[in-house]
Amino acid sequence: MAHNGKPNNHITMQVAPPGSSSNPNYMSTPHTAGQSEPDSTSSNMPLSTDSRNLPHRASNTSTEIGHDETNQSFPPLSAGGKPAAKSRLRRGSTPHLETEDDLENLLKALAEEAGQNATTSPDDSAADIHDSKSAGPHAVINVPEEYLNTDENTGLTTEEAEKRKRKFGPNQLAEHKENLVLKFLGYFAGPIQYVMFAAAVLAGGLEHFVDLGVILGLLMLNACVGFLQEYQAGNIVAQLKQQLALKATVVRNGQVTEIDGKDVVPGDIVKLEEGTIIPADGKILGEKSFLQVDQSSLTGESLAIEKKVDDEVYSSSAVKRGQCLMVVTATGDNTYVGRTASLASGTAARGKFTEVLNSIGSALLVLVIFWVLAIWISGFYRGTSIADLLTNALIITVIGVPVGLPAVVTTTLAVGAAYLARRKAIVQRLSAIESLAGCEILCSDKTGTLTKNKLVLHEPYCLNGVDPATIILVCALAASRSKKGMDAIDKSIMLALLSHDSAREQMRHYTTLEFQPFDPVTKRIVAVVQDDDGNKITVCKGAPPAVLKLVEQDHPIERAVLKAYNEKVAEFASRGFRSLGAAWKKGDDPWEILGILCLFDPPRDDTASTVVEAQELGLKVKMLTGDAVGIAKETARQLRLGTNVYNTKLLVDGSMPGSELNDFVVAADGFAEVFPEHKYMVVDILQKRGFLVAMTGDGVNDAPSLKKADAGIAVEGASDAARTAADIVFLSPGLGTIIDAIKTSRQIFHRMLSYVIYRIALSLHLEVFLTTSLIILDQTINPELVVFLAIFADIATLAIAYDRAPFSHTPVKWDMPRIWGLAIVSGLLLSAGTWILYGTLIQTGNSGVVNRGGHGGYQEILFLEITLTENWLIFITRSSHTLWDTWPSWQLVAAVFTVDVLATVFAIFGWFSGERTDVVTVVRIWIYSLGVTTIIAILYYTLANSSIFSNLVRGRIQRRQKHLEDFMYDLQRVSKMHEKDVVYQPSKRRRSSRAPRVRKPMAWKEESTNERDEDSDFLAPRAYHTRKLSVDPDAPDDSDADESGEAWRRSRNAMFAKSE
Repeated sequence: MAHNGKPNNHITMQVAPPGSSSNPNYMSTPHTAGQSEPDSTSSNMPLSTDSRNLPHRASNTSTEIGHDETNQSFPPLSAGGKPAAKSRLRRGSTPHLETEDDLENLLKALAEEAGQNATTSPDDSAADIHDSKSAGPHAVINVPEEYLNTDENTGLTTEEAEKRKRKFGPNQLAEHKENLVLKFLGYFAGPIQYVMFAAAVLAGGLEHFVDLGVILGLLMLNACVGFLQEYQAGNIVAQLKQQLALKATVVRNGQVTEIDGKDVVPGDIVKLEEGTIIPADGKILGEKSFLQVDQSSLTGESLAIEKKVDDEVYSSSAVKRGQCLMVVTATGDNTYVGRTASLASGTAARGKFTEVLNSIGSALLVLVIFWVLAIWISGFYRGTSIADLLTNALIITVIGVPVGLPAVVTTTLAVGAAYLARRKAIVQRLSAIESLAGCEILCSDKTGTLTKNKLVLHEPYCLNGVDPATIILVCALAASRSKKGMDAIDKSIMLALLSHDSAREQMRHYTTLEFQPFDPVTKRIVAVVQDDDGNKITVCKGAPPAVLKLVEQDHPIERAVLKAYNEKVAEFASRGFRSLGAAWKKGDDPWEILGILCLFDPPRDDTASTVVEAQELGLKVKMLTGDAVGIAKETARQLRLGTNVYNTKLLVDGSMPGSELNDFVVAADGFAEVFPEHKYMVVDILQKRGFLVAMTGDGVNDAPSLKKADAGIAVEGASDAARTAADIVFLSPGLGTIIDAIKTSRQIFHRMLSYVIYRIALSLHLEVFLTTSLIILDQTINPELVVFLAIFADIATLAIAYDRAPFSHTPVKWDMPRIWGLAIVSGLLLSAGTWILYGTLIQTGNSGVVNRGGHGGYQEILFLEITLTENWLIFITRSSHTLWDTWPSWQLVAAVFTVDVLATVFAIFGWFSGERTDVVTVVRIWIYSLGVTTIIAILYYTLANSSIFSNLVRGRIQRRQKHLEDFMYDLQRVSKMHEKDVVYQPSKRRRSSRAPRVRKPMAWKEESTNERDEDSDFLAPRAYHTRKLSVDPDAPDDSDADESGEAWRRSRNAMFAKSE
């Protein structure tokens, strides 16, 4: 029996997901096959602790689906209120007939509903709100008991509701309001931006106003592009929230009225009925009240939970069946949704993108300082004036720091984000694109993401040669024929008629004479029907043991049939199916057992292919679900995710040291029976191992891990809390969009990588050449030409955002040593090419290579050569193998060619120097530049594909640091044991009539081994053999140890071998 978990308003930390009442069931679930009760441990993140004092969720291992016992009517309302509806079914009542819908219309309506709402999860209330003045952000406000004693007939008065709204605040989730001015100014922060500001000040002081305008223009361009893109993404999500704003039907001033969900206050009497999205936490009123509530957005469970009088219901849950009144106990941030959202908002920002840009800017800044000091030292010895020294410093600063790097990278990300938006993937954080490109592991929620979040019939088991259509017919005859009175099971059975024409045709010829609703004692439903010829048939469906018992009471069952039946029930339970037995009795004949129907939340139609394609892209998919282990394993088997799926016991019981626990998480294919803190813990462990982790989800329970992940993805139909926490929001159902997103993100990453190598090489090229030129010859290029060099370099490569880039079939990352290695080699080769040309000009200054009159035209010639070789370098860095692997886009070719033509015009007409260059010399420079580019391309591709070069500049990367991981895990565990800041208040639970099982600890012996290699790579098999555990033969027996401990240890070597 499931406990009735009720989140306590006094708890100021994250609590376990909400529970459900103890409910009657008529279906056999995995628990009937002997699976253990879920180990509902919980913790404050990131380290889990014992959760015996925290509320339990109604796990699918112990909670079975049941039919509606009562469809409770509302208590009478005063004049003007809506009349109460009569109850359809009552426990212990005489057989009762309901109003039946036309079969064809019913099937059509169910089919339309299944097509439209198969993946829709309920949304929590809209978010743009303010906290109560009496409490800080996410503070828990205790509602006095007298506030909950509202009269059910009259409700609150308008004045009292306004008073309570001022006291407790609006019924919305608190959302951090960003200051748009500060957000915009944030784009001017960073090492590169600071150097650009310094260069602008220096240019202004030296009255180089062209330089000043260009630098400030690039700064403003970068800020505007980044700010507008993220602002537009925020507007799209805000519009989604407005469209999904909730309404609530409440009793106010004795009248039933509809108000905005944000206006609900504690003590309000709210009307709940089928299809209602519950606007706030509350307690059910009415002795005979009965609801079935979909809490999938909170707990991830695909099955509706039954609720009765005094049970708590939670904001954002959806009423699937029944009607009643509820009194609101908590609103806004004080709800379960609000507390979960506060946990998500407390997680720090993440991502390596900003770190990469800052590291590049910082390194180039150090080089600039070095070159400036070298020039100044040389200038002091030569007696150079202060003005000339400052001018030289400005030149080195402008060319040394990639002033256009933020603008080009931001533009590239913005173009990619716009492309993804057209494919219904809204990017809320631009740097998330770069994170997604490098993600190696995708942690996905099951319900509604991998699966359809609806029950369907699967693999019926037939006895005595019974046709499957006959079993479906019997179960349909024992189901409700009113759409409003149907639960998820009845809907699944009726929808099965659409694919079984014979059962559907026979259904038309039967009329229901008697209908005995679900009885929680017998766990079955019985109906008497009659065909057109007057023949009566009694049909029965329910939990397989209950149906079997009914038949056995009538007559003995053959031992072979009984054995096969029970084995099939156990098999279905082990596979995570919900079993439904069926039997019938024709007239006065004895009962005949027909077989078993099983129901399952199936994978989405595109999930299997999506998973395969994700694996082909080097992405390991791990499933994290709140469902039972059996259900999780069956889903994983169908999707080929692997069957190494475990419950969360080993994550929190402290039986493994930190390094072994981390190995366990890395190797596992998924986890079942998880709470939000377990998802957070899994993501945290994977990140500490150096993996980039993507997390998909749709429910409130996914929000903390979405925020924690490197790339949090809220799938279609996600709750507001999930969308707010996510970096990317999918507007189309399922995971199909993620493949496009991964490929696009890797293309974008390739474009940025190409540009970064290119831009670092350009900076080094000009720094080395101009610094050595000043030191050796005391000559440099005109400052105006230098500024145009910088402009040309960045304008031409702005088109890289539209390049036809390839995408990697493996996760990508910023391999900075390799990037710097390739950039340095390219930059030095460019400098060598420029020096060779410069030396030639010095040797033949008056021989016709340049115009007569000395070396007056050398600046235009050098300017042209530098522009051509630097622009053409982008065609080299954009490919890892050869120039023709992937042809560049026409936008990039056009941009580069335009700049080349403009630079040629500069040289021919001698702009900014007054010295013209003849056409023959220009042609020679073009040919020479082409030769330099060819040599650079040959050497670049040789090094780029050389493992020796990669190992030389990169070294070995160690992910597994055993001693440090063990120490940190033990330190966290000890700190949690002695934590005094958080006070837990035990929640009230309904105790099962069955005595709790005493679980004996499993004793493990540690065996030493000499196979230690702390420096070995994390995928090396011997790295996992540093600690062998075996079962102590003298230890007490534990029947559950095989699932949680011993099985893992037996299979860990095989799993690691597979991962290798």
